[in-house]
Amino acid sequence: MKNISIARVTVVLSVFLLFGHAAFSEPTLSPASSATEGTNSLPPEISKKIDDAATKMLSESGVPSASIAVVKDGKLVYTKAYGLADIASHRPATTSMIYSIGSISKQFTAASILLLAEEGELSLDDPVGRWLPDLTRANEVTIRQVLSMTSGYQDYWPQDYVMPSMMKPASPEEILKGWAQKPLDFEPATKWQYSNTNYVAAGMIVERLSGMSVLDFLHRRVFDPLGMKTVFDCDSSALQPGAPTRYHRYGLGPARAAPKEGKGWMFAAGELAMTASDLAKWDISMIDQAILKPQSYREMERVELLKNGASTQYGLGVGVSVVNGRRVLAHGGEVSGFTAQNAVYPDNHAAVIVLTNMDANRAAVNLANKIGEIIFAPTGNRDSLAKAKAILVGLQKGKIDRSLFTDNANAYFDKQCLHDLASSLAPLGAPTNFELVSEGLRGGMTAHRYRAKFQKKTLEVSTYAMPDGKLEQYIVSAE
Repeated sequence: MKNISIARVTVVLSVFLLFGHAAFSEPTLSPASSATEGTNSLPPEISKKIDDAATKMLSESGVPSASIAVVKDGKLVYTKAYGLADIASHRPATTSMIYSIGSISKQFTAASILLLAEEGELSLDDPVGRWLPDLTRANEVTIRQVLSMTSGYQDYWPQDYVMPSMMKPASPEEILKGWAQKPLDFEPATKWQYSNTNYVAAGMIVERLSGMSVLDFLHRRVFDPLGMKTVFDCDSSALQPGAPTRYHRYGLGPARAAPKEGKGWMFAAGELAMTASDLAKWDISMIDQAILKPQSYREMERVELLKNGASTQYGLGVGVSVVNGRRVLAHGGEVSGFTAQNAVYPDNHAAVIVLTNMDANRAAVNLANKIGEIIFAPTGNRDSLAKAKAILVGLQKGKIDRSLFTDNANAYFDKQCLHDLASSLAPLGAPTNFELVSEGLRGGMTAHRYRAKFQKKTLEVSTYAMPDGKLEQYIVSAE
């Protein structure tokens, strides 16, 4: 139930595994490069980039298989499975296979709490002591703090492996007695710390208020209405025959079968398994705000602040961040033998899902980030790209077509500027590649950032284009 989350190495909230924070694996082997087709309505060039990224991920990480789903414009546009579901039998992964999603389950538990709040059964700011009076400082810790990981309750599974004690069955009551009846790790709302214990408490509150299991509640209120037919309780039993085999690795050694946790340990913190396409149905419902009321989605997706005003980059069961100007709701998951990543871009009506059958690695989150870059890659304009490249080649020779520039830009390209550009750029030779990296708006102009690769050097070119197409800026610098 660890949770690998959000979108990029530069984002602080990047690892929430189902029960910890795995972040290693730089392997050198891959059991297969086969792929099984599913849904695909993406342009061929985008599909190829995703295929190449997935194949590279399997090859470099040693992860046996991955199942991918992509949502764009609010619709499922791409599903595909790569690699082997089982190494020994060389059984390929398919898009119909279910994978454990680990801590991605937490957003479903949070949604259950929000549904109960909509019905007036509770308030997010109620103390957990109303239903769980035996917990430490139960009358001070709120449901909101439990869901946002700011309660102070200690995590019962921070490790990225299965300890001997976890091979035996456990109940939610036993978990809370062992970890939520000890002193808090910190004063409520003064720190953020990932803790699966919080969601065991949340799950018990759901069951006591609804009079049914968390799974039954979710089936009635979420899964069945959304047509999520493959959802499976992987806490009660192992995945059914035909599902991917769970794997782990020791260092850079071969993939080996991973053990199954004892019954009860995952509960509402990470008990779900499903296909990538079924998880996409949930993502689309978040984009469309189809299950909860708008106010409930705002509660779920709003960053929780600590008492000192610092951001936690976490909402209620989801990580919250902004990457390249896009709001991202992301969460990862890990149980023994599986890791997963789910990233939703609600304002862009898009989502990326990656499910894998190996634990303690970042392959799912890294691939999800890469696919996000691919689907949001700026398309630009071929003529603009060609013009920007031609200008660079001209500057290498000390030449410039001043009709392409505004008066301000022409003033920038004075005698000294042209001399320095030519003398420093000419020795690089012809560019081996010239590509658009980003596109945006700045001061009423269209901003482009290009990457120019030479044999021994990579440069960055920053341009601002006026509405009439003339360039107000063309700056070359080292990347």
